[in-house]
Amino acid sequence: MERLHEAVSKDNLSEIERDGLIQRFEFCFEIMWKCGKDYLYDHEGLDVASPKKVIRCLREVGIFSDVETEQALKMVDDRNLTAHTYDEEMAKELAERIYVYESLLQAWYSKMVNQKYELGPGMEDPSMVKISQ
Repeated sequence: MERLHEAVSKDNLSEIERDGLIQRFEFCFEIMWKCGKDYLYDHEGLDVASPKKVIRCLREVGIFSDVETEQALKMVDDRNLTAHTYDEEMAKELAERIYVYESLLQAWYSKMVNQKYELGPGMEDPSMVKISQ
């Protein structure tokens, strides 16, 4: 998350930097939805298999507000676009939305930590969170 925050903090990204921003977003999103999945299993006894279902369940247990849920579901759609489609215009539009998503990912992480999500020893940031398979 720290690396995503660094990328979001830069102005006037070059094309290569923008592509790096998108890749950092992809990594952070993948980690966070899997942490959300683990959180739901460990704390709520829910075994959820997809990112959208995880997000909806996180809303049900109070991690996300309605607005955050809407944003997070859009984030899933954008993450899926990066995996299946890539063109210059899409990259520019997505890079702009990542600025909003970065704040949402930070809030998501903070809320789970505040709900006593179990982090491994010395794991201060979500890029280092232990994810069970």
